Amino acid sequence: MFTSDTKKNRDRYWKTITVYLGVTLFCVLFGAVYEVFSHGVYSYPMLYAFAFPLVCGVTPFFLLFKYKRAYPSSFSAGSYHAGVATCTVGSIMTGVLEIYGTSSPLLSGYWIIGIGLVAVGVLSYLFLVLLIGGAKENQAA
Repeated sequence: MFTSDTKKNRDRYWKTITVYLGVTLFCVLFGAVYEVFSHGVYSYPMLYAFAFPLVCGVTPFFLLFKYKRAYPSSFSAGSYHAGVATCTVGSIMTGVLEIYGTSSPLLSGYWIIGIGLVAVGVLSYLFLVLLIGGAKENQAA
């Protein structure tokens, strides 16, 4: 792989990691503000909504960067990002409804779709890595 490709790959990883850190910070602040104005009522899905972008966003992309793996294809990355976003929004919506004192059977759709999109993203990345190859960057660069 050429040096310019390596730099571009590195920049894509850091952009992705930075965006996920921003989303994590937003979820922490949103949850904290929402809890302050909920008059002492709290919800664990709201409190821990930040964990999805942190654990499923920052961590895997940092590890892929650290171990010099190729950035996922646009399909793999798009599916994975959409799945993490869906799970995050589902967690926030579950928290909002719990704080309000109600629930909805439609909330399970967030989890099913979110986990399905994450699985599609991971499986398509593994398919490209294992069957087609090219997951390892050039070590000389």
